[in-house]
Amino acid sequence: MNVKMEESWRLRLQPEFDKEYFRLLADFVRGEYRTQTIYPPGGMIFRALDSCPFDRVKVVLLGQDPYPGQGQAHGLCFSVNDGVAFPRSLVNIFKEIADDVGVQPPASGNLMRWAQQGVLLLNSVLTVRAGQPASHQNRGWETFTDAVIRLLAEEGNHLVFILWGAYAQRKGAFIDRSRHLVLTSAHPSPLSCTKFFGNHHFSQTNAYLLAQGKTPIAW
Repeated sequence: MNVKMEESWRLRLQPEFDKEYFRLLADFVRGEYRTQTIYPPGGMIFRALDSCPFDRVKVVLLGQDPYPGQGQAHGLCFSVNDGVAFPRSLVNIFKEIADDVGVQPPASGNLMRWAQQGVLLLNSVLTVRAGQPASHQNRGWETFTDAVIRLLAEEGNHLVFILWGAYAQRKGAFIDRSRHLVLTSAHPSPLSCTKFFGNHHFSQTNAYLLAQGKTPIAW
């Protein structure tokens, strides 16, 4: 199957595109875009990969599925378009950053600036029906993004994997902790944020990157 994607990822993921599950997934997603309101816009489905080439990945932040509200999702987990009100999870992420590394919340919730520094902002499921969270789960996206994570875990060196919540932690359970830094905590959603606050994941990430001779992230 011919999938338009940043070349370093397309070459590595071609075996996935040729599998039956991905053909069925692609057929399903195309049908959904024809008959439903789906987020993100079709051209942004693979934006996380397109904006962060394989060899530039330093940090992997794993989300679940796109925001289902109008104008929110644009292909990067936890991120929203410029001018869109911050979802509560993102408010809590910015609060932890301020408490952890002293960076005050920005005017925009667009996290492309992180992606451009080597943070792969990857959702487990890459599409969603408007107003229906989790509506595209169990259609094949999880298998595809497992392959993405496995490639990074096996071919990357000294990466940071940030796994918030039980879902992300299960998805990253196979990652070799002796080869990469794996940071886990509660999810930043309002339901669990009291256990999320104080995890110091942003300062821990930068300390690890510096120890590996890599440039830290300007959060």
